[in-house]
Amino acid sequence: MNLAIDIGNTFVKAALFDGDRLVRRCDIDEPADRKIFVSTGGREVAGAMKFDHTTPIPIKNLYATPQTLGGDRLAAAVGAWSLFPDENLLVVDFGTAITFDVVAERAFHGGNISAGAAMRFRALNEFTEKLPLVALSAADLQCKSMNFPATDTVSAIRSGVVEGIVAEVERYVARAERQFGPMRVVFTGGDAGYFAERVNFPIFVASELVLSGLNVILNYNA
Repeated sequence: MNLAIDIGNTFVKAALFDGDRLVRRCDIDEPADRKIFVSTGGREVAGAMKFDHTTPIPIKNLYATPQTLGGDRLAAAVGAWSLFPDENLLVVDFGTAITFDVVAERAFHGGNISAGAAMRFRALNEFTEKLPLVALSAADLQCKSMNFPATDTVSAIRSGVVEGIVAEVERYVARAERQFGPMRVVFTGGDAGYFAERVNFPIFVASELVLSGLNVILNYNA
């Protein structure tokens, strides 16, 4: 039994694995034979293996400054590779930040980092005097296309943020495919399901990709 722990900027997530099978999401004090964690904010988990750039992984890491690479990004890349080991991958993680990372030829090639949806909404509210704080709306999923031109301020903000993120994703997919060839696009993170409904190309959603990647890494180091 393995316990994988993802300490992110906003949430702490943990999952219990029996081999490669996800048994359940769980509390951090669940009994396990081995434990591994990744921490974005520097917090620690006693008695657990810390995953960082020095930890052996089953793919090459071609990042020029591996000591600055977020472990969650690398764990997600390993998790995606374990699902599709023979394909080129663009891994998009919709969290506090949105990351776009490439895995090709059994190697992590790096990627880009952008502001997540909640961060964009908050910035529009905090750095202006009159714009309200807006959030993603589940009601939007009933209609894939956002309003343009929007006729009210809330819709204008929500449409601008959502359509901007969708356009980013589409551009990164096109650019990655020009450089590496056909890509399998894998979405993960808290907003993955929302944006999976808004793109016009096939994607695979893996909601616990960081945790799955940590489990693969833990087994690789066993």
